[in-house]
Amino acid sequence: QVQLVESGGGLVQVGGSLRLSCAASGRTFRGYAMGWFRQAPGKEREFVAAISWSGGTTSYADSVKGRGTSSRDNTKNTMYLQINSLTPANTAVYYCAASSSTALIRSMREVYWGQGTQVTVSS
Repeated sequence: QVQLVESGGGLVQVGGSLRLSCAASGRTFRGYAMGWFRQAPGKEREFVAAISWSGGTTSYADSVKGRGTSSRDNTKNTMYLQINSLTPANTAVYYCAASSSTALIRSMREVYWGQGTQVTVSS
């Protein structure tokens, strides 16, 4: 089992940037594909980004494509999500996820979840 803790959320102005972190502990971090999801009030949790265990392959939802970058440092057991040009539509709780493949990440099956970090974009 792996434990995930997100950090880096907060209040950001429109047009600003944010870097979220996800620290993992427990089983070997580098063996897991990782991902980010978000859930806005009254909406379902949705996929944001995924990254393979090596960091060599990434994928993004259309909502962040071109503005978001997912990366990981396996020596620090940490994954990151940088989002630029933030808009109020990015306001949500952002969750970190881990699974054995990016396909499982995207399908939200057999996933370990963090507790989430709130991101609020203010105009």
